[in-house]
Amino acid sequence: MHIETESIEQTLSAAKKSLIAARLPEGYWPGYLSGSALATATAVFALFIADEKKHKFLIHSGLDWLGKNQNPDGGWGDSILSRSNLPATMLCWAAFTAQKDSLDRRDVVARAESWIVRQTNSLKPHFLISAINQQYGNDRTFSVPILTMCALAGRLGVGTGAWSNIKPLPFELAACPHQLFKWLRLPVVSYALPALIAIGQVNYHKNRPANPLLRLLRHATRAKTLAVLENIQPAGGGFLEAVPLTAFVVMSLAAAGRDDSPVVSKGIEFLRNSVRDDGSWPIDTNLATWLTTLSVNALAAGSDFENILPLPERKMIQDQLLLQQYTRVHPYTHTPPGGWAWTHLSGGVPDADDTAAALIALANLNLIDERVIKAAAAGVKWLLGQQNRDGGFPTFCRGRLKLPFDRSSPDLTSHAVSAMALWQDKLTKALSRRISTSIVKGIKYLVNVQADDGSWVPLWFGNESAPHHANPVYGTSRVLTALQKTPQSYLNCCALPIAKAVGWLLSVQNHDGGWGPAKAVKSSIEESAVALDALAGVSVFSFPDNYESLKGTIERVLLRGAASLADKTDKGNNMHPAPIGLYFARLWYFEKLYPFIFTVSALNKVKKLS
Repeated sequence: MHIETESIEQTLSAAKKSLIAARLPEGYWPGYLSGSALATATAVFALFIADEKKHKFLIHSGLDWLGKNQNPDGGWGDSILSRSNLPATMLCWAAFTAQKDSLDRRDVVARAESWIVRQTNSLKPHFLISAINQQYGNDRTFSVPILTMCALAGRLGVGTGAWSNIKPLPFELAACPHQLFKWLRLPVVSYALPALIAIGQVNYHKNRPANPLLRLLRHATRAKTLAVLENIQPAGGGFLEAVPLTAFVVMSLAAAGRDDSPVVSKGIEFLRNSVRDDGSWPIDTNLATWLTTLSVNALAAGSDFENILPLPERKMIQDQLLLQQYTRVHPYTHTPPGGWAWTHLSGGVPDADDTAAALIALANLNLIDERVIKAAAAGVKWLLGQQNRDGGFPTFCRGRLKLPFDRSSPDLTSHAVSAMALWQDKLTKALSRRISTSIVKGIKYLVNVQADDGSWVPLWFGNESAPHHANPVYGTSRVLTALQKTPQSYLNCCALPIAKAVGWLLSVQNHDGGWGPAKAVKSSIEESAVALDALAGVSVFSFPDNYESLKGTIERVLLRGAASLADKTDKGNNMHPAPIGLYFARLWYFEKLYPFIFTVSALNKVKKLS
C-alpha cells in the first residue's frame, strides 16, 4: 500500500514531540481535564453550605468563572465546550444562591432561568422535578443529588414541601453487609454508595418518613452508615477523586447537621486542593494512570519506541505502574487485589478498562521479569473475576445491576480480552486455560451485542451531536483494534461480524475524510484518529469471500483519513480536543491529551503501511 508519507511524518513527529513533552519528570502523564461548570457549581455550593465566611474567596471565584463561561443561550454544559443541558444548568442556577447581590450575577441568573423555562415550561418545583426524573428514569444516581442541591438552595420551595417530591434514598441499606448489595436492588450504581448515605441522611433530616417503622429504622442506622462512609473515604478526602460526588456528600452532611463529621472536613480539604487557578474545578482530579498507559501503548505502535522512551524511561514508567496496582481488597468496591484504577491518587477504584490498559502497557514496555509476571498474573485474575455471566466485562463490579457502569459493555470487554490474550503464553497453564475460556465467552458476548448495522456502542465515550448521544465510531473502532491483538484462532467464529464492523466503519467516513461519532456528524480529531487506528490494522483479519472487496476500499479510506487528520491538526501543531468523554452519570468532559495520544497511535500504524 502506498500512502503519502511527508504529511504523515510531519504530523506524527509534532504530535509525538508534544506528547513526550506532556510527561512529568516522575515518569507519568497527568493530562489536563477540562474545567467543569457542573463540578464548579457543586463545589461552590458545598463550600457555601459548610462555611460561607471561611470559603468566601473560593465561592466568589467559582461563581465568577461560571458567569464568564455561561453559554450564549443562558445555560451551561458539563464542560466549556459542551452544549447546555438541564442538569448542569439547574445546578449552576442553584449555586448562584450562594451570592446573589451583584447586578452581574442577577443577569446571569435571569438568563439561566429563561433557558430552564424553555426546557421545562416553568420554574415551579413540580415541572423541574418531573423534567429531571424523566431524564434519568429509574436510575437515581444523579437525579436525586441534583434535586437535593436545588432543594437546599431553596429552588424547590420552602420547608418540607421542598423535599416531599424527591424520592428518598434508602441509606439504611448501607448498614447491610456489602456481600448483600447485589441482591438489594439499590437505586444507584455501585460507585455511588457515598451519595446514597449522605443524601439519604439529609433527606431524612429534612423530611422524616410518615411510616413509623421506616422512621425508626433510618434513625437507628444513621450512625452506622456514617461510620461506613468514614471507612470508605480515601486518604485524600475525595470519593473517586470526583468533585461532584464529594461535593454532594459534603453539602448533604453539613445540611443534615453532621458538619462535625471527619467526612465533611476531609471532603472540604479535597475540594480546596482541587480548585484551579481560574476558579473552576475539573470533574475529576486527573486520569493519570489511564493517560500513561494509553500514551505508552500509542508510542509502542511506532518502530522508534525504544529511542523515544529509552530503557531508563521505560523502567521508570514500569515501576510507577507496578506501584499503582492494588495489592489488597479495595475498601470501596470490595474487589480482590490485582486491578488498576484510572489515577494514582487515593480516590481511585480498580476497573476493567484501566486494568486492561495497564496489562497491555506492561507488555509493550517489554521489561518482563518475575515481578512483572506476578503483577500480570494478578491483573489477569482480577479481570477473570469481573467477567459477567453474559461473557462481557463491567467497569467496577461483577453482576451488580443493569444500570450504567455496572453492566457489561463491548469496549471494556474487547479491551479485557486483548489484554489477557497478550499474557496468555507467559502465565501458568492453569491460568492460560482460564484465559482461553474467558476469551471465548467474551467474543461470543461481542457478537451477541453487535448492532444490526455492524457497529458497537461504547460505555465511556459519547458525542452530544450524535443520535442518543452515542458514539458507535469510537466503540466499533476500539473493538476492532482490540480484536487485532487477539490470536486469530479465537476469531474464526466471527469473521462475518468483524467484516460487517469494518464495512460499517468505512461507510460512515465523512466527506472531509475524517470521522465523527456517526454518519454525517461533524468530524473530530479523536474520532478520526481511532477510526484510522482500527482500519490500519484490519489486514490481520480474514473476511468472508463476499467481503474481500473491502480491502481495496480500506486503502482509499486510509489515504483520505490520514490526509484529513494532518489537515485537521495543522500537521500536529493544533490539537483541539472535543467533549467526547463520558464520566459518571453521563457527565461530559474533554481531555487535552486525547487528540495527541490517539493521533500518535493511528499514524504510527498508518506509517507502517506506507
